[in-house]
Amino acid sequence: MSAQTFPVTGMTCGHCVNAVSSEIKEIAGVTVVSVDLVAGGTSTVNVTSAVPVSETDVAAALDEAGDYHLATA
Repeated sequence: MSAQTFPVTGMTCGHCVNAVSSEIKEIAGVTVVSVDLVAGGTSTVNVTSAVPVSETDVAAALDEAGDYHLATA
């Protein structure tokens, strides 16, 4: 199992959490997605999967979910 954390911007409410979680769960191997929402800030998305997921796959899922993006350092 792999546990990863991704910083995500653009999330403001429970609907955002549901949209992002739903799309990330569609990535092959993902078993659990949890979100620590920071409305209007940088939220933390925790992903548990059979194998590590790529930032590219997560970014594509975020784009599919709406106007959400991986935060850059």
